[in-house]
Amino acid sequence: MSERPETNGAESLVRTLVAGGADVCFSNPGTSEMHFVAALDRVEGMACVLCLFEGVATGAADGWARMTGRPGLTLLHLGPGLANGLANLHNAKKAGTPLVNIVGEHTTQHLGYDAPLTSDTEGVARPMSHWLRTGRDSRGIAQDGADAITAARTACAAGPGQVATLILPADTAWGPGATPVMPAAPPARPAVSDEAIAAAVAAIRRGSETLLFLGADAVRAPALALAGAIAAKTGAKIMGRTSLARIERGAGHVVLPRLPYPIDLSLETLRPFSTLVLLGAPDPVAFFGYPGKPSRLAPEGAEILPVADGTYDLMDALERIAEAVGARVADAPRAALARPPLPNGTLTAETAMTAIAALMPEGAVIVDESITSGRHTAPITANAPPHDWLQITGGAIGIGPPLALGAAVAVPERQVINLQADGSAMYTLQALWSQARVRAKVLTVIWSNRSYAILTGELMAVGATNPGRKALDMLSLDDPALDWVSLARGMGVPALRADTAEAFVAAVRAGLQENGPFLIEAVI
Repeated sequence: MSERPETNGAESLVRTLVAGGADVCFSNPGTSEMHFVAALDRVEGMACVLCLFEGVATGAADGWARMTGRPGLTLLHLGPGLANGLANLHNAKKAGTPLVNIVGEHTTQHLGYDAPLTSDTEGVARPMSHWLRTGRDSRGIAQDGADAITAARTACAAGPGQVATLILPADTAWGPGATPVMPAAPPARPAVSDEAIAAAVAAIRRGSETLLFLGADAVRAPALALAGAIAAKTGAKIMGRTSLARIERGAGHVVLPRLPYPIDLSLETLRPFSTLVLLGAPDPVAFFGYPGKPSRLAPEGAEILPVADGTYDLMDALERIAEAVGARVADAPRAALARPPLPNGTLTAETAMTAIAALMPEGAVIVDESITSGRHTAPITANAPPHDWLQITGGAIGIGPPLALGAAVAVPERQVINLQADGSAMYTLQALWSQARVRAKVLTVIWSNRSYAILTGELMAVGATNPGRKALDMLSLDDPALDWVSLARGMGVPALRADTAEAFVAAVRAGLQENGPFLIEAVI
């Protein structure tokens, strides 16, 4: 690499990131990142979105990457700033999202003085990162950035990418840089062995007693069409993991039911199957351990065939299975377009979703952090116009508003609809401000049941019966009630409250005409 005297380390890093496709930075910077910030003005091709909390930055980078397929990018301030973003990095890691974190650090000589913000930044990063490196000098930081891009684009068991974290000491940013480095291509995903394919084919030919359990890339439209064709030909069933990073659904797509979250319902759902064929999905387990209930959800004695995780070429595997059983993609059953009539009367999660299915535009992106209220609403949109569906993948709540922000920045011409639980929305409320700042086309629907409703069910599931006032107070958001209309307007987002189906329909129509962020508080 030849040195360019006019370029510092930060500039060479930014140029490398842009060359690698990470050209939108979701940022919450501090003093140690100021040379990186300054480089944004001197380097063409990098856009920046300011986020008022690091958990918004990490969640938004996840949403952007899920929609573009390119590495999402964050800029975070030292170990404590990174720590603020860890929950949504956990979600991104579970989603298999390609993501690069640039985390500022004190200068090398300053670290020895134990300043107030000094921490074990590598120790903070390690649990939520597949790849981790601390830059050592300004001339090598471009190569470090290129290696981070390659790592982010390398598949993991959960999906097509990894979380890569590059720690950037301030002196490596302001020191003399070098020419940018073009990131190397990630390693090709290997083909599944012939033996594993043969075992899968034999199981699938048994018909309805076999479940093809899907995750990672196996739920994307081309792969899902093959899975649907295989099921139609053999009588086997298909099902997705409880939480999927991204799935194309609606009219023209294969309908994919998902494994329910509640443990009793999930056990009942899997009871008919004697064999589970795993493609891009792990052996299904409960979210938590419950007294007297199993952790593994498949029936006792069921055969589990782990054909391939996300590190393998899942599309190739499905093509080979389809060929072996004589399935044709053209024969895959697909949903037909059928908008429901507009609802009236009482507003519930079901009537609200009926209104959304009736009014949503083609090509919408639905970001689902409904938790409890959305548990039974996905089938309502199965025949809606074609759309993408993004979910919380790691269970760390507070991803919905930032995930919607990132998706809207990635595909600004498309309408994003965020189905959002009220309790978890409070974790990353600041995302509304960033949505307003960039005029993100996000319609946020807050399910305002004024409680952590999911925990009420969990209280029963773990056998904690007859809860008293202290316990119930820990699950209630009603004293005082959250005023979502005021909160949204305070962030620069227009908002309406709806407590009837008719009022909700009017609010959705208003939100879809806004061409920018809009929030509806749905009192259910």
